[in-house]
Amino acid sequence: MLAVRKARRKLRMGTICSPNPSGTKTSSEVCNADWMASLPPHLHNLPLSNLAIPGSHDSFSYWVDEKSPVGPDQTQAIKRLARISLVKKLMKKWSVTQNLTFREQLEAGIRYFDLRVSSKPGDADQEIYFIHGLFGIKVWDGLMEIDSFLTQHPQEIIFLDFNHFYAMDETHHKCLVLRIQEAFGNKLCPSCSVESLTLRILWEKNCQVLIFYHCPFYKQYPFLWPGKKIPAPWANTTSVHKLILFLETTLSERAPRGSFHVSQAILTPRVKTIARGLVGGLKNTLVHRLALIPVYPLRFSRRS
Repeated sequence: MLAVRKARRKLRMGTICSPNPSGTKTSSEVCNADWMASLPPHLHNLPLSNLAIPGSHDSFSYWVDEKSPVGPDQTQAIKRLARISLVKKLMKKWSVTQNLTFREQLEAGIRYFDLRVSSKPGDADQEIYFIHGLFGIKVWDGLMEIDSFLTQHPQEIIFLDFNHFYAMDETHHKCLVLRIQEAFGNKLCPSCSVESLTLRILWEKNCQVLIFYHCPFYKQYPFLWPGKKIPAPWANTTSVHKLILFLETTLSERAPRGSFHVSQAILTPRVKTIARGLVGGLKNTLVHRLALIPVYPLRFSRRS
């Protein structure tokens, strides 16, 4: 089962943590960077959909450009307000949901990435950017950073979930897919039966990347997986209690076959939440509540 976890939660192979400031890697960090390769042999033939795989939310949002235009994912009211320079500074505090780069997340053990992308007004090169209120880095730069890690860790498998597209026509989609092909080449895993996909099979084929594409455009390319194969139910709450109940319910009701499953263990700010913590930002307003979520072993039953 694909379960999105916060990077601070514990895995069997060690505590996920950010890189050591001293520059040297702890045994935990080394293990997390290659945790799939380190799994015991009896798990190598288990369908990937039966494994708990850590992931991150708005994975790219460790940096957003407050000098860029407001993204097309925002309302006209926000765009008008953003003409005031202070507004963009406040937006940045609520748009940044990660503090680790792609590389650092991968080294910490993250293998599922939640990606939202957009074209950028006035960009003559038709580059695609990550987006969360404000524009982030170019998608190409992120893909190259990920590919560099995968080349150095050939037995690690990642899930790239492109689930939101903004201001993108067919030309933009073709540009994005071409970038994906150029970045990963033979590492891309063709769409197939979820139940047939195991670590051993992927290792034998030298495949490391599963691309999920929540747009009908996926039908034109064999290496794009349809979004329906990785549902990600969303609690949309600021309550830890409601979030836990939601996660338990949706996990128990997941489809028995045919798809992965994302457990979004995240709290979502409402308008009044943002208003109350406007200056403090997301990190100071909601993150402390996540510490109240108990860390306990989840039991996964093998689906036959």
